Amino acid sequence: MNETPTDASDALSRLDTSVAHSARLWNYLLGGKDNFAADREAGEQFLAFMPELVQSARYNREFLGRVVRHLAGDVGIGQFLDVGTGLPTADNTHEVAQRTRPDARIVYVDNDPMVLVHARALLTSTPEGATAYIDADIRDPEKILAAAQETLDFTKPVAIMLLGIVNFVVDDDAATSIVRTLVKAVPSGSHLVISHPTVEVHREAVERALAMWNESGSAPMCVRTPQQIAEYFDGLEILEPGLATVSQWRPDGNDTTPVTEWCGVARKP
Repeated sequence: MNETPTDASDALSRLDTSVAHSARLWNYLLGGKDNFAADREAGEQFLAFMPELVQSARYNREFLGRVVRHLAGDVGIGQFLDVGTGLPTADNTHEVAQRTRPDARIVYVDNDPMVLVHARALLTSTPEGATAYIDADIRDPEKILAAAQETLDFTKPVAIMLLGIVNFVVDDDAATSIVRTLVKAVPSGSHLVISHPTVEVHREAVERALAMWNESGSAPMCVRTPQQIAEYFDGLEILEPGLATVSQWRPDGNDTTPVTEWCGVARKP
């Protein structure tokens, strides 16, 4: 079962190529081609004083692969709600999950017009499983949950994937409320996965990059401390090794050099 995304022509009408966008900037850092001059210019400005951004992008992607393999294979979760999907690249959530569980069902959520245009690349699926795409903002969790229930069975465990997205909800109370709304909707045995930029590594460079980004006219973002990120997991059972830089979460031979992105994975009891 695949759902067709909204008409791409409508998405294109919302596309502003003059301002850098996080999904397209991340795509550039990962070596992709779905980006524009503003994205590449911003990327090069950041890389001039923070070259580890390329590592952060790649290690965050590797973390996604490791955690999805663990949840689909070791834990046996067959449903994933991936909010803040970003542009399609290699080893998307459904590809990783369905290698282990062909019957896995994945719902992607993003509100970037560029992602919507390319969403059909995310809607491939095994015959046994399903993928769907929701054009929605993380700030509207009720809309996300209502639409996701057309594909996911919320009486069974769901993995909620929030990789590099909560940082775009700069109000702390709003961010906490969103995470708790999503977690409340899923049953026991579900898991919450978060990655989020911090200043624990390369503090001065991160603060400079953050200021530059927020002055650029792009969607504002923030960094949070590991202690603040830990609060999103209140009431949940956090998996070993707890909060860690993404490169050091259950490494399987990958480079474990610390990067600015921190992460955690927790089970709902």
